[in-house]
Amino acid sequence: MTARALQTPRSVWMVSREYEGIAGAGGVKDVCRQLAETLVSHGGCAVSVVLPRYGFVDAALLGFHLAEAGNRAGRIGARRYTHLFEVDMDYSGEERRETVAVWQGELNGVRLFLVEADRYASKRGVYTYTEEDEQEVLWQHRGRGHFDYFAMNVLLQKAALDLMMYLDERPDVIHCHDGHAAILPAMMKENSGYRPYFSRTGAVVTIHNAGLGYHQEVEDLNFGHAITGLPRRVINDSILGSGFDPFMAASGYAVLNTVSENYALELQHSPEDSRTGWLGHTLRARGIAIAGITNGIDPKSFEPSEPQALHLSHGFDIRKRDLEGKRACKRAMLAQLGNIKVWQQVRQFGVLSGSPDAPLFTFVGRLTSQKGVDIVLESLLRLLQQEEDLHMLLFGSGAAELERQLELLAESEHGWGKICFLKGYDPVLANQVYAAGDFFLIPSRYEPCGLTDYIAQLLGNLPIVHRVGGLVKVIDGETGFSYTGNSAGALAETMRRAMTVYQSGQEAMERMQVAAVERIDSLHTWQVVMDAYMDLYRQAMRRWRKP
Repeated sequence: MTARALQTPRSVWMVSREYEGIAGAGGVKDVCRQLAETLVSHGGCAVSVVLPRYGFVDAALLGFHLAEAGNRAGRIGARRYTHLFEVDMDYSGEERRETVAVWQGELNGVRLFLVEADRYASKRGVYTYTEEDEQEVLWQHRGRGHFDYFAMNVLLQKAALDLMMYLDERPDVIHCHDGHAAILPAMMKENSGYRPYFSRTGAVVTIHNAGLGYHQEVEDLNFGHAITGLPRRVINDSILGSGFDPFMAASGYAVLNTVSENYALELQHSPEDSRTGWLGHTLRARGIAIAGITNGIDPKSFEPSEPQALHLSHGFDIRKRDLEGKRACKRAMLAQLGNIKVWQQVRQFGVLSGSPDAPLFTFVGRLTSQKGVDIVLESLLRLLQQEEDLHMLLFGSGAAELERQLELLAESEHGWGKICFLKGYDPVLANQVYAAGDFFLIPSRYEPCGLTDYIAQLLGNLPIVHRVGGLVKVIDGETGFSYTGNSAGALAETMRRAMTVYQSGQEAMERMQVAAVERIDSLHTWQVVMDAYMDLYRQAMRRWRKP
């Protein structure tokens, strides 16, 4: 047997705060599920995933059952459990334990575990407080992160390690997703309760977003020391800025990667790293590299030739250049938006009253400065005065001020009939917006990878992107449009270029639409991406196994 075969991972566990179909707030949910399922179906791996059982998740309704993990019976909240275990969760000056149970289920060959605990059961959102939370408690502002975020993360990571021990499983690799799970490798190798058991287990930490506010750091070093149980030297060696940083902690015990090659380069070799608090440059100074693996996508999940699965009004097949159904989707969407409609989960501001023959620009996503929504607003103000055929449909929610500006623009004299804002989110409606649009705006200030550009391309909606991070995978003039210098002027000028291509005729649009899908098929499926992760897993295993 070759050395490579001996180092081929067979058992992979993932720890994440999100998983598509159970709980999600961003692209992490899609990456986690699609990579996990590909490792099972194409990599020959047994994959298990651990995440919290949030208050909005009905585990029993999803088909989960209680796992036999733990050696005592008792209660969590009002429910009695026959298998519980306790997790050390000390605070500064206070020895503490928290009681957990575990739900178990399976989805497409992936074994899933949900950690049941009071700390999670009280949460209505994955990362932030909801409007309902704010109505109950004034200081729990909608959109603000949970006050106990760090304890939530540590509990998940410790419970995951304890669960593996209760089940007598020693994974080849534990794959930790983002800062929420990045302390696990250090605890696994430094804390005496875990160190012997996981002596041959490797770890990979994927940085989905290294921006400030995403590290899950804590500035109370005494609290960080107490609750993680890590030695003081590890705490002190993991400081970035003024706080204990989980990514810094992971760097000494795990292989690190981020979600595109270009984002990895930006973090370690460009001034863009200032957006992270200089995480990448600090690691580079220590001789630690961050690998870049561009996220993949499962094209079958966004296949417009099967419209029922996506709840589209009509089907179409881009690969065969059969796009009449796409044009019908656009007409259907414009018909709905010709008047103010009462939607179930969405509120409409403004209407679209233009011809289906005019180009339709779209945006779907979080309304934040990072996503460049303020740049979109400024560019629309410019174009409204100059372009008669401008039509823009925006769909999402986020920062209250940006929501308000979009509401006012859509209902203004200049915006009425040309700008429509759908506030809220509904995945079914999102698919319909993707399918209806001709061009999809992604003017992000930074973007580790980007998944919306993939989705837009698969549904025939050509992306217009700021050439940064993972968005460099959009090839200007071939699979979409890109620009540098992220200003309202640059975006507006690129939108004009797109309109020129649209007005030149159907052939030019179809050529780009087909090229975009074919590029995804050849370079960006999860089957292709999985091989790169398998190499990372082998690297992580070699770190802790002697030849």
